[in-house]
Amino acid sequence: MAHTLEELVNKQHTADAAHARVKELRDAYGPGAKDDGWTAEQTATYTAAWNVWREHAQEVQAAVTAHAKDEGTSRYEVESAVKKKARHPEPETAAA
Repeated sequence: MAHTLEELVNKQHTADAAHARVKELRDAYGPGAKDDGWTAEQTATYTAAWNVWREHAQEVQAAVTAHAKDEGTSRYEVESAVKKKARHPEPETAAA
């Protein structure tokens, strides 16, 4: 399935949000091996969030690979463009 650059950017946003959730949980729970570690509920919550992030990241990678192949361009160039646009968007200019 061909993806537009905008679709790839949206997928990257979703993966980035899932990763932010994993980092948020890690910061809130602290190191898992510290003191008594995490509760079973914390472990389950973190594991579920990590799996969601992994799935979204895999989707992005597969879509980037397919897009690069379809466009006959470098996978690296596509991934760089997607990450740049997703993480460092150009500021919108006011219409004159």
